[in-house]
Amino acid sequence: MSELIEHHLTLPVAREDIEPLEPGHIVFFDGVVYTAREGVYQKVIAEKQPLPVNLDGLSNCNFHCSPAASRGGDGSFKVGGVTATASFRFSKWMRDWLELTGTRIVMGKGGMPAKDYKEILAPMGAVYLTTVGYGTGALLGRGITRVRDVFWLDELGIAQAMWLFEVKRFGPFIVDSDLDGNSLFAAQGEAINSGIGKLYEGLKAPALHRYGETDNREDEVL
Repeated sequence: MSELIEHHLTLPVAREDIEPLEPGHIVFFDGVVYTAREGVYQKVIAEKQPLPVNLDGLSNCNFHCSPAASRGGDGSFKVGGVTATASFRFSKWMRDWLELTGTRIVMGKGGMPAKDYKEILAPMGAVYLTTVGYGTGALLGRGITRVRDVFWLDELGIAQAMWLFEVKRFGPFIVDSDLDGNSLFAAQGEAINSGIGKLYEGLKAPALHRYGETDNREDEVL
């Protein structure tokens, strides 16, 4: 087994910082990571509300996650862990969000729709990173040194609010996609899906409940 290649990046990153990243590499971060998911995207992109913070020169790393945060008596927050959420659910907002914020790193779990790597992320100079399996929320939480700020907390709640985390050796994250649009998730998904039909040859037509009842196994999320 080949040795894992690690990168230690300081945020915000420049294009040249992420050019060496290849699918399968491991990344740790220092600097500021921000969170934004459907609640924030809806406000800023759909409802045209201004960003509550100027991200220029501060952070260009968007983590799709839910923090386990508690507020102390002095009003400060402590984050015990952060659990990544499925990024493919936010595909419809990605192009507009990257254009607006200049984000170069998107992180979460589950990857993005296959065409997004080639048509959105790579052309806009962005890469996608994924968390390392389940149960790593507490490990990632150790890398958060301070909550720099939080926005829309009362309105959106802990999971959906926009958090700014100061981090030190924050990770590990696995590089899913590179600046050429190559993706581990897309490649492995294509390989697996190509053989799905053979698994069900000779069986009765199934009734699934993913996108309505269907007997097309390509409609099932595995």
